[in-house]
Amino acid sequence: MLPENLKTIQTRIAVTLFIAQSFTSAGLIAMATLMTIVATDLGGSEALAGIPNAVNNLAAAPAAYVFGLLWDRTGRRNGLALGLAFGILGAGVAVVAVQTGNFALFLGAMLGLGFARSASGLSRFIAAEVNLPEVRGRAIAYVVLGGTVGAVGGPLLVAPSSQWALAAGLPELAGPFAAGLGLYLLGTLSVWLGLRPEPMTIARQLADAVPVAERPSETPRPLGEILRQPAVIAAILSISLSQMVMIGVMGITSLHMRHHDHPFTAISLVFSAHTLGMFAFSVFTGRLADRWGRFPTILTGCLILLLSFAIAPISVGTPLLSLALFLLGLGWNFCFVGGSALLADQLTPAERARTQGFNDVFLGLAAAAAAYLSGLVFAAQGYGLLNLYSALITLIPLAAILLWRRQTHRAQPAAQPIH
Repeated sequence: MLPENLKTIQTRIAVTLFIAQSFTSAGLIAMATLMTIVATDLGGSEALAGIPNAVNNLAAAPAAYVFGLLWDRTGRRNGLALGLAFGILGAGVAVVAVQTGNFALFLGAMLGLGFARSASGLSRFIAAEVNLPEVRGRAIAYVVLGGTVGAVGGPLLVAPSSQWALAAGLPELAGPFAAGLGLYLLGTLSVWLGLRPEPMTIARQLADAVPVAERPSETPRPLGEILRQPAVIAAILSISLSQMVMIGVMGITSLHMRHHDHPFTAISLVFSAHTLGMFAFSVFTGRLADRWGRFPTILTGCLILLLSFAIAPISVGTPLLSLALFLLGLGWNFCFVGGSALLADQLTPAERARTQGFNDVFLGLAAAAAAYLSGLVFAAQGYGLLNLYSALITLIPLAAILLWRRQTHRAQPAAQPIH
């Protein structure tokens, strides 16, 4: 039986997740802003600059699957709070690593931060499962929108937190990590205090409210069976490979601009355009996914990504690079929100945490591969070929959603709407 105040509960859960996402994304971006500089200083070589980010993503991958299994036992509130608490630990270890100049310890800190980032990413599915399919896209997008706060607030914290660190007798570069510790603490507390009642209970009540004739079997399918479904394949590829190409091109663009003597102000402008595309239109994207459908949303995202990869190599000028990076962020947003909603649609409550955790394993591995390989491709073959390879990778989710659409049309009457 559904609670009478269901709408209020759904709003409270969404707001709590938005607040937690805002705090943790601000902390993550503040730390990421100086990540390569810290890695170079501690490791003593620019060749090591991308290693911490790769370790972070590699840690996030298996953590996503473990959290997916764990959260069905602990509940979403306890599980998410535990996951974000790893961010507190990781940021604290990073401060010590910077203070002692210990590169190995700094890599250890990336493990904790990777676990926390994995948990934060999975929180979008909590928003999805406490809502009906027709509004899941908006619910997911609202949580993703919390990243806008991080995109704006994270970089703004770098300078003042560095000054605070100096005033406290710490190295200047430790400041953003100390700020990250505080922000992850606030995110963990917001989940612990605000994520009530237990979202998993609400999800099950929603599932029970579906008429028996329309209700899926309550027996969870084996993971292998779920992963053979065309819609699930299309969703996972859309989420993971859009993340892969976004990280690969985004991470190298600043180095590409430095090679062409762009000032830091120009690089900041390009990245501001990118983060605007990534997060600012999330609610709009979510509404499109609900009203327009999952397929058109993901298709549009893939086409926007392809346009970005065509524009980026044309000129090293700031205006065109800003446009290309804006489109890169926007295309990722369409694929990420549309794919996440599509994946949530395919799963029963008993299947969600495990399958969504597996999805984010693939997501983390794809991101780690992009962080590592993009530098090698750029160094050996240049920025143009990096964008070409990214375009070719984007054709994979594009083909997957077209195949899913074709099979769905064959299986259902033409008059029946398809999400």
